[in-house]
Amino acid sequence: MSPNRLEAFSDGVIAIIITIMVLELKVPHDTSITELLKLLPVLLSYVLSFVLVSIYWINHHYLIHLVDQVDRLILWTNLNLLFWISLTPFVTAYMGENHAAPLSVAFYGLVQTACSISFLALRRAIARHHQYEAELKTLHSKKFRKNQIAWLLSALSIPLAFVSVPLALLLVAAPAVMYFLPAKAEYESKH
Repeated sequence: MSPNRLEAFSDGVIAIIITIMVLELKVPHDTSITELLKLLPVLLSYVLSFVLVSIYWINHHYLIHLVDQVDRLILWTNLNLLFWISLTPFVTAYMGENHAAPLSVAFYGLVQTACSISFLALRRAIARHHQYEAELKTLHSKKFRKNQIAWLLSALSIPLAFVSVPLALLLVAAPAVMYFLPAKAEYESKH
């Protein structure tokens, strides 16, 4: 299978996920600033999720461009990643509607941890095709470390949510800083 089909399917799923998230934002029927402020937790959880899903989409794009041929393992690991990302609208709404209550933040961290681990699994599935290409093997090795840090930070946010919600949210958002802009030059070496 061509990587273009995989990328097109993934792009469509991610576009739907973002659309579902924005549809969860309910317009207040009152025009007062007080009513708008009541929506702030929902809006902030949406912004965090939008950034995280966007980062997955951008990095997925660069990762898939390293693939010459898609096999079953890549297909299934990609579907696994999309499954976990597809839970983002639910945990976003749950966290926003519950004003970042500890359980909702822990559940959000759990889904983000699963997304990070799934992205790492997809990278491993793709990297096995590059084991004899020194440049790409080095690239994957660098990115593995970054992926491992991301899932570790997300995983730490789960128990931390019951101790300090702000710190847990900071740990969930921290990988966004690492991935905000992928190192484009590193990915362009192959394509």
